Amino acid sequence: MTHSAALKFYCFQEIVNGPLAACKAGMTLYRNNTALVTGASSGIGAIAVDRLAKRGHDLILVARNRERLEVLAARLRRETGRSIDVIVADLNEKADLARVEDVLRHDTSITALVNNAGIGAPTRLLDANIDRLEAMIHLNATALVRLTYAALPGFLKRGGGAIINIASVLGIVPELLSGVYGSTKAFVLAFSRSLHKEFADRNVHIQVVLPGATATEFWEDAGTPLDQIPIEMIMKAEEMVDAALSGFDQGEFITIPSLPDVADWDAFEAAREKLIPNLSRSSSAPRYKVPV
Repeated sequence: MTHSAALKFYCFQEIVNGPLAACKAGMTLYRNNTALVTGASSGIGAIAVDRLAKRGHDLILVARNRERLEVLAARLRRETGRSIDVIVADLNEKADLARVEDVLRHDTSITALVNNAGIGAPTRLLDANIDRLEAMIHLNATALVRLTYAALPGFLKRGGGAIINIASVLGIVPELLSGVYGSTKAFVLAFSRSLHKEFADRNVHIQVVLPGATATEFWEDAGTPLDQIPIEMIMKAEEMVDAALSGFDQGEFITIPSLPDVADWDAFEAAREKLIPNLSRSSSAPRYKVPV
């Protein structure tokens, strides 16, 4: 690893681990060190902000539930001494989303955005409420894109940053549960892949996390009790978050916390990349040729 590559890697570590001398000497970005985390009041988000605060991050917590946010923020301030701000916002409300976008555009201390907010509807299409599906698409996809769009110019101006998108393994296999929910997570995966390519040389680290079934309130909120899921498929939320942050520390783009052998993902990627040269050609494949 070259010196510049090493500096880049360790500076990304500093985003979640606290100041490092090499970063302070080589880059000004990380002198102020704040992460904005959506969906921060419960589940994966609440555990993530706990871990980030204990790693030395200042935080901006975004969620709808004011009481939960205030209780969590007070505890983190008391336990870590970090600066913890809260924004009470429903990201499905245009005005609330705009307020969070404005913070991302103008708060120069923000070095990381964690797009964690999301909802699910694990039911068959025609059994679902179409308005709830539309709200899910907006929160899981549209709001995530808007927040990313708001954050990136500042990151680039200040020399870099990090975006962590929480997707799902259903983004790879949407047919296993709800096609619409899985499709929103497939979008997050595809969008993250595009960001990873577009900003790879701009010092913006993109990570997309694909959890499997995780023990949170998500399942109750989505109308599917967790006890309906085989216990061998369910990961504790704390273990999932710790694995995701470990993947970030290792410089991963895609993190699948439960995947035992990364070679399986590498093989999947290799098969996908093998398709690329043949996805757009000047003539159709021989099997589609109509005999004359």
